[in-house]
Amino acid sequence: MKIITTAKLSIVVPLYNEEGNVVLLTQKIHESLVGYTYEIIYVDDFSTDQTRKRVAQMADEKVHLIELKKNYGQSLALAAGIDHASGEYIITMDGDLQNDPSDIPQMLQYAVEDEYDVVTGIRQKRKDSLVKKIPSKIANFLVRRVTNLDIKDNGCALKVFTKDIAKELNLYGEMHRFITLLAHLEGAQIKQVPVKHHARNAGVSKYGLERVFKVVADMMLLLFIRKYLQRPIHLFGIFGVLLIIVGIFINFYLLIVKFGMGQDIGTRPLLIFGLMFILAGIQLFTIGIVLELLIRTYYESQNKRPYRIKKISVGGKTQ
Repeated sequence: MKIITTAKLSIVVPLYNEEGNVVLLTQKIHESLVGYTYEIIYVDDFSTDQTRKRVAQMADEKVHLIELKKNYGQSLALAAGIDHASGEYIITMDGDLQNDPSDIPQMLQYAVEDEYDVVTGIRQKRKDSLVKKIPSKIANFLVRRVTNLDIKDNGCALKVFTKDIAKELNLYGEMHRFITLLAHLEGAQIKQVPVKHHARNAGVSKYGLERVFKVVADMMLLLFIRKYLQRPIHLFGIFGVLLIIVGIFINFYLLIVKFGMGQDIGTRPLLIFGLMFILAGIQLFTIGIVLELLIRTYYESQNKRPYRIKKISVGGKTQ
């Protein structure tokens, strides 16, 4: 028996070229949430097809459409929808009909009755190609190995958040892949439940093998924020000391070669190449971290959002 709560729900769905799915998805959400008070917030991430037109034609008062001024990516589309959401529980899902809205009531039951802050899905019998499954498995394995959070399916978009947790998530770049980990870092109690998964109804997937490299880069940033944000000297200081020790040994060895053996060291590539590769790698990594933190400071200290909205409409009418 699924619980029906009087609390308002906000279903946030990023859309990018989903003209063949959005109408049917809306129907399925309505069928699955009979008896609930809810709003559907579609965030169009600058689609190049007829997605916006399909949503506008529905003239459904429960349907909100946020149109972004350019393509920002899934993370910022989610951020825009969450900022706009007014429900006590905020539900995220993909717009390709691979997530099943009929799973929402069961997930909501854990959030309401058992007071979990986040309820995330584990896709059963995934209907994806290997091009999507392989990066997903690699990403899940990496997250489990380098964090203390044992999430079996970080890539499942179907999640239920309490309003307090969802509003505290600062999504930038491609951080939607780690949205459960971000919630965990905010102190959220997390529950995992099996959910259904369907083959894509229409359109094409926007993901490929290149996602693995983005996952690794984003995870390195998250680990830095989690472990070293308040004590960066523990990270950079250790690297610095190790490099100094290595440099001392190299210079000591070259001094022995120069003055003890009388050999010329000016043409030896050991010192030049060693310093070049090590310093270049550390410099690139630290510059990336510094720039990321500067971007966060820029937006959060001035209460700015990293996206721009073209317009918002409800039931096909512009607000």
